[in-house]
Parts: sequence; C-alpha cells; structure tokens
Amino acid sequence: MQRQRGRKARKIALILAIIIIASGYMLYQSDYVKRIRYPLKYKEHIQRYAAEYSLDSYLVASVIWVESKYDSSAVSRKNARGLMQLIPETARWGAEKIGIHDFDDAMLFDPAVNIRLGCWYLNYLFRQFPGNVQLVLASYNGGIGNVKAWLENKEYSTDGKTLDYIPFGETGIYVDLVMKTYYIYKQIYPDL
Repeated sequence: MQRQRGRKARKIALILAIIIIASGYMLYQSDYVKRIRYPLKYKEHIQRYAAEYSLDSYLVASVIWVESKYDSSAVSRKNARGLMQLIPETARWGAEKIGIHDFDDAMLFDPAVNIRLGCWYLNYLFRQFPGNVQLVLASYNGGIGNVKAWLENKEYSTDGKTLDYIPFGETGIYVDLVMKTYYIYKQIYPDL
C-alpha cells in the first residue's frame, strides 16, 4: 500500500515536472518573451534610413541587435561605437560622403547619426556585393578586404562569388547570428 502511494506520488511529480517544463518552454518561445529578448528601439530611424539606403529594415534591426543589443553607448574592444558599432575612421569617411558637416566621433552615440551612417555603410557593401547578404555581413564584421581575399582563395570560395567557408570563426558566427535574428524580428515585429 505504501509502495503504491510512493509510485503514485512519483507519477504525479513526473507529470507536474513535464507540465512545468512544457509551460516554461512555451513561455520562452512566446512572442512576448522574444520581444523582451529581442527589443526594437529607434524604429523610426531604422525605417527612415533603411528606406533611404534601399535596405531591409529587418536586416538593419538585426545588425543593431547583434552589434550592440540596442545599447547606444556601446563601445567594443576595437573601439567600434554606438548601435551599429561603427569604427570612427569608417564613420568619418561615411560622414564626409553623405555630407554630415562638422562630424565628431561623439556623434556615433546619437542613434539617428549612428543608424544613418550604418545604413549608408551597409548600402555601400551591397554595392560591392550586389544581392549577397552573406558577403555584406561578412564584410561588415570581418572587413571588405578580407572578404575579397577569401573570394579569390579556392579554399574558401569555389566560384569566386560566394563563400563556402568563412575562415574567421567570429565572422562566421556573426553572419549566422544576424540571419537567425533577422527571422526572429520578422516573426515578432510584422509591421517593421
């Protein structure tokens, strides 16, 4: 009799554990929790500059999340700054090209300026690699010179147009993470 009660208690505990785990998983996968994990800030700037530079708003939002988690004051160990983690030299070059007068590196912490310059730079990369998101993202993270060199190396590119292998582990992870984030943003923010 006591043995039966012990078995029954274990069955109940197991069922409760399964219910708790399933409920936790469903909550974790809910759009509500995903919106907490994947916030969307500065939507008006993202939409404005993505449109101005012929970019997909979801791609811009995803790059921002991967680069800075929407922290406009972020600074990397390589001195990249702001939402889209722009290197000051690249930002100064971009500011000159698009006519931002009196540009100062501190302006990279202004979301509107950072997103504008980041979108300009993504557009520049798309002009280098038309239609190839993988190469654009690899260039954004690993450098355009590296990507061009990898395309010329049969070890990394069999056709010279796409990468079969990205030799920088960080860059390969970056490309995959931006694309994963892209699909999450499309799912949870259908109006972006």
